[in-house]
Amino acid sequence: MALKLYDSLSRSPRELRRPDPTDPKDIFTFYNCGPTVYAPAHIGNFRTNVVNDVIRRLLELEFGQDKVKHVRNLTDVDDKTIRRAREEGRPLAEVTKQWTDKFHADCKALNLLSPHVEPTATGHVKEQVDMIEVLMEKGNAYRAADGSVYFKVASFDNYGRLSRVKERELKQGSAFASGNTGKDTTSVDADEKEDATDFALWKAHKPEDGENAWDSPWGRGRPGWHIECSAMSKKHLGDTIDLHTGGVDLLFPHHENEIAQSECCNGTTFARHWYHSEHLLVDGKKMSKSLGNLYTLEDITRLMGYHPAELRVALLSSHPRKQLNFTVESLHAARANLGHYDTVNQYLQFHSKGQKAKPAPEFLAVIEALNDDLNTPHALGLLSTALKSVKPLGEDSTERFASQYAGLQLVLFAFGFYFPVALAKAEAPAEVVSLAEQRWAAKQSKDFATADKLRADLTSAGWSMLDRKDGYSLEPLKKA
Repeated sequence: MALKLYDSLSRSPRELRRPDPTDPKDIFTFYNCGPTVYAPAHIGNFRTNVVNDVIRRLLELEFGQDKVKHVRNLTDVDDKTIRRAREEGRPLAEVTKQWTDKFHADCKALNLLSPHVEPTATGHVKEQVDMIEVLMEKGNAYRAADGSVYFKVASFDNYGRLSRVKERELKQGSAFASGNTGKDTTSVDADEKEDATDFALWKAHKPEDGENAWDSPWGRGRPGWHIECSAMSKKHLGDTIDLHTGGVDLLFPHHENEIAQSECCNGTTFARHWYHSEHLLVDGKKMSKSLGNLYTLEDITRLMGYHPAELRVALLSSHPRKQLNFTVESLHAARANLGHYDTVNQYLQFHSKGQKAKPAPEFLAVIEALNDDLNTPHALGLLSTALKSVKPLGEDSTERFASQYAGLQLVLFAFGFYFPVALAKAEAPAEVVSLAEQRWAAKQSKDFATADKLRADLTSAGWSMLDRKDGYSLEPLKKA
């Protein structure tokens, strides 16, 4: 089954396809909006990034690693980054490098695949100026008296097609209409614009910008937030991309504005497919500093004592297109589940004896569920069922174990799950894991006599087996 995702533009699930699969040079192009590097990303940001990572992994499984090109940008100049640099009395580049390094460290901890290209806004000013010049020549943009340049929304008939904003009746002067919601929140003098719905492509230099300005045909200034992604995707992926993703908070105005300026400039479809993941809630409430429930990865690891690998499991527990209610209990459940995956993985690795085999059907079913609009809850349920099927079926089950091991590796790659040594207080030897799996299978089949004997064998080996509803955990016995 090919990967099928809900398309935010058509409002329907659609298969993701390469434009010309018969062309060996053709690749699937994938762009997702990256962070604004002025502070640490929070776990809501990382939910979107983890979802994007699973999409990337599924694309590679379908098309091949060398047939997917993934670009994720860094916004390193906007109101927030400049404000942070001014408050701290440091150069903009120094501030953004600090938070870029932090973001990269967090991505590595969460096992995110690195994008093939990670462009910065400051590194693509020329490309942005070039696009604005084309928009000016075509009559889609105009220069205001102060030197700022605005996109003329009325010049693009399809504006609002993605967000259905016209159906909600744009009102003159509203923040929603002006496009000033989102990252770049500097107030705009309405007198400078022809219409309140128009948005900035180039912002004339102001004293508070300090040295953060570049030359342009319209005078010194800096790019608006929206033109950054259009220019960077055009530079590295071409005029039309196969898939554009992001959080639902970016749907309007950012992605709507990207479509308008890109399609007016390039004269062709900007993105063939749009996918948006939903918000993350904390204990049923929206994350915010005022409520004290805005968590970073460091908060999860240092304050709560959980590992990034466990957070990744928790972030994928709900369907990406539905709001996820994050709780400490969800981290606890993720820890138990990841521990069980690890135990079965060790057991299969030991009993497959290095034999190669095709992935078992019960694990391929998990991939099929992921390919069906990224249905992670259903996929995790199928994974649980598949793991229960791991048990001896005769004197020599090596071939079956090898098939199951191959299938589990495929699933672990697709989810991006991994097993850091830091998760275990002590790693059980493969022989102990084998005894535990045999005892678990005996208990499941109500062969309690065999289960009791195997528990005694585990005790003799120096290990305690703690049963749960969904599996078990192994703990070394304390020495007297």
